[in-house]
Amino acid sequence: MKNFYKLLTKLDYGMLLSLTAVIIIGLFVLDSAAASEGTAYVLRQLVWIVAGIVIMLGALQLDYTILQKYSKQLYIFALVFLLAVRLFGSVRGGARGWFVIAGFGIQPAEYCKIILILCYAQFLSSRRERLQTMQDLIPCFLFMALPVLLLMAQPDLGSALVYIFIMVGMLFVAGANRKILISLFGGGIVALIIYLLGVWKLNWWCPLKTYQLNRFLVLFDPNIDPLGAGYNVWQSRIAIGNGGFWGEGLHMGSQSTGAFMPEQHTDFIFAVFAEELGFIGACGLLLLYAFMLFRGLRVSMLSKDMYGTLVAAGIVSMYLFHILENAGMTMGIMPVTGIPLPFVSYGGSSMLTNFLGIALLQNIYVHRQRLIF
Repeated sequence: MKNFYKLLTKLDYGMLLSLTAVIIIGLFVLDSAAASEGTAYVLRQLVWIVAGIVIMLGALQLDYTILQKYSKQLYIFALVFLLAVRLFGSVRGGARGWFVIAGFGIQPAEYCKIILILCYAQFLSSRRERLQTMQDLIPCFLFMALPVLLLMAQPDLGSALVYIFIMVGMLFVAGANRKILISLFGGGIVALIIYLLGVWKLNWWCPLKTYQLNRFLVLFDPNIDPLGAGYNVWQSRIAIGNGGFWGEGLHMGSQSTGAFMPEQHTDFIFAVFAEELGFIGACGLLLLYAFMLFRGLRVSMLSKDMYGTLVAAGIVSMYLFHILENAGMTMGIMPVTGIPLPFVSYGGSSMLTNFLGIALLQNIYVHRQRLIF
């Protein structure tokens, strides 16, 4: 017990304070967003938060480097987990990506983010001197291609994009050839935009289902899908506009109290936040996130080894994409996906995964110098 207390004195409390502020504010906004359900969502969210804290405290007592030894086993487990849910899982939101056990939903794609970050960190750290040519990078792309393809088969486009962003972030930190990465992924984004415009205007062939395609096309014109993705975007834009500078106040948002926005307690909760707490509140939330990510990058730089550096970089990349995609989606500048806002959106799998990420960051920070008890 004495050793545990000593370990607690070495935590990054700057990160934990910003995290605590995000969670507390998020609970107030969730209570407003899910007011029609009473306190049920908030109470369940509190259960997930407490469970996440317990998991985090337990994980702190292990040295993260132990996980390196099991990278291959963890990678195989992640692939089997994603394949199993594709074959035997339940369908929610058009994707077969859930196991439902005793009424609780388990989303493997969430937990596999952390698992694959751990595996990819070991893979890249073992190839540090072989990341400069296209031939060197092909195995790095193939490593993430398998889980991404399994996600697309569900189909879960949002999680697939998260995995790709994590891969790019970790490759940059690992020292991969910048010119090749920028050319590939910058060119890929441009090519995707041109292709989507071709599908929209010239009726080019597209393998995506109509509702998936519309989630991208509403970036160009929300009226393309006025009763689906376009409706969500319009309503969230109206909510953000209603908020103005100071906001309409908790439980007083005209869009949120009227339940005009689908999934306003999960995917579109940032719009509720902006409507009720205004521009100043939304900026405050983003600043808290920015500080938390800054502390995460600091952990990456202070790590005692490349493995820890890459794990921290992967976790920061995961949080960053979630924040940018979720906030951008509600403003109509990013495609509509089922990406939750970290520590704010309702959801057990998401909350526990996010706490696992914080646990790993704190573990790397604590062990930046070998502890002697």
